[in-house]
Amino acid sequence: MKKSIIACITLPVVLLSMMACDRSKAADPKDSLDKTETIKADSIQKTKALTIDTIDFDKRNAALSVNDTTGKWPVKAPYPLPGAILPYNRIIAYYGNLYSTRMGVLGEFPRQEMLEKLKGEVARWQAADPSIKAIPALHYIAVTAQGAPGKDNKHRMRMPFKQIDTIISWAKPINALVFLDIQVGHSTVKEEVQQLAQYLSMPNVHLGIDPEFSMKNGERPGSKIGNFTAQDINDAIDILADLVRKNNLPPKVLVVHRFTQGMIKNYKDIKTVPEVQIVMHMDGFGSKVLKRSTYLRYIYKEPVQFTGFKLFYKNDNKNDWEMYTPEELVKFTPKPVYIQYQ
Repeated sequence: MKKSIIACITLPVVLLSMMACDRSKAADPKDSLDKTETIKADSIQKTKALTIDTIDFDKRNAALSVNDTTGKWPVKAPYPLPGAILPYNRIIAYYGNLYSTRMGVLGEFPRQEMLEKLKGEVARWQAADPSIKAIPALHYIAVTAQGAPGKDNKHRMRMPFKQIDTIISWAKPINALVFLDIQVGHSTVKEEVQQLAQYLSMPNVHLGIDPEFSMKNGERPGSKIGNFTAQDINDAIDILADLVRKNNLPPKVLVVHRFTQGMIKNYKDIKTVPEVQIVMHMDGFGSKVLKRSTYLRYIYKEPVQFTGFKLFYKNDNKNDWEMYTPEELVKFTPKPVYIQYQ
């Protein structure tokens, strides 16, 4: 058995894929009632919430970490803006790319079959934990790391916007969220997130960033496991927060992949802000024992805000391994609120 969870790198045609794989003080909880303002539009009175119900938020957040005795969880962070997805929902996401059947279930099956499978998983999670609403998401790899340098020598390929448009259209019939994921190669988080701003300005579109293929010393993506610093992650948070403020949006969800210690540097310096909800996502495959160990070592012991867990239909079901069930994962502390299937 391998000593650690690893990523299996594939290059279907030109695509490189991962096949694994200033913290602010919380607002005063005594301000527990929703504040509202009345706005007039077309002579109709409408009420817009200015704050969330902080008592309800704290109760839901604590429920995710009910068995923690260390004081690490739940994480103290600013309360989110109204319309926050977490901790009111559990996101069940299908991951992949439309150019490859090997990068994840999102691109492996025909659209309707894939959507039906996703709806089935959402139902399973809802049954396993009725206390939190399970909602679907499509998590699309919008920037893929490349073994070859490409014309700009960045070792990454941006997917055409028409493909992102396709994913957004697929999400509409099932009211799914959309996540756009980036593998930066020799580029930067700031550069790649900025080029997706028009999509991230949409209320239902969120972001994923993958440090595995962030090669800071010029290595070929896939030759070693890369990393993000807290500043890299904060760059994404700053862009998302700015888009939320400028477009009067509900908070964005930011998923950060992780399955080794070295993938994330200086996690304590990752900022938390009302405009962005951060999910540290355990993104490795292997046996149940190995995956739980990774979750405890790199997600639980280094708390940022919320947690996620990845499941592999293929790589978690080989070598006498079995994929975790929803019933098993809802017993974890903290309970993951973002579940990704590849």
